Amino acid sequence: MIMGNKMIGIVGGVGSYAGLDLIRKIYDHTDARSDQEHLPVSMLSVPHTIGDRTEYLLGVTDVNPGRSIAGVITTLVSQGAEVIGIPCNTAHASSIYDVILEMSPDNCKIIHMIEEVAREIVSSGAVSKIGLLGTTGTLSSDIYKDTLAGYGIEVIYPSADIQSLFVHPAIYHHDYGIKVYSNPVITKARDDLFMAASYLSRKGAEAIILGCTEIPLALTEGAIDDVPLIDATTLLAKALIRESQAA
Repeated sequence: MIMGNKMIGIVGGVGSYAGLDLIRKIYDHTDARSDQEHLPVSMLSVPHTIGDRTEYLLGVTDVNPGRSIAGVITTLVSQGAEVIGIPCNTAHASSIYDVILEMSPDNCKIIHMIEEVAREIVSSGAVSKIGLLGTTGTLSSDIYKDTLAGYGIEVIYPSADIQSLFVHPAIYHHDYGIKVYSNPVITKARDDLFMAASYLSRKGAEAIILGCTEIPLALTEGAIDDVPLIDATTLLAKALIRESQAA
């Protein structure tokens, strides 16, 4: 490890394999030639303490999961973490994220995943229409739509039927959803997400955001129907590396 690099703290358990995927992508994108040159990373996964983010946003529960996430961040900071990543797009909805910011320690930097995705899209060139695959909670919050609207970029969603019958079950279904079967992902979950991505492509999406950290576990290719897939987890990993190495 190069002295001076800040410890990365990862909020695990939102979902659990998403945290593992984020760590893997941090290592994959770090320019390290030995064990010692890799960045210090700490992950705390206590999923039983953090309520489902989509259930909160849809009014199924009134317990804001931002409070528990802030508690995890507080523990990570006490262990030396200075840069924090939350590998859950839905947790960045303002009603949750504002609580996280309010209740977390001041002596850490929390990376905003959606803003990192927006920055990457804007810097990559002229794009006017982006498709989004995500949980029903993320879509209902309009967090991506509101963020990218500031850059003149339209965000399109799957139809209501595709979202409720295919995308949401691909993530949550007890028989085949990615939250239940993450490694390996069940073929039906992958096929349903692939179909939804193809729908967005036919609707004119010039790129598609994988806006749920479970989805990159299923859609591992770089493009579908020649439309690039944007992996929000990878962009979060790159941002954490950047901030860890910042002087």
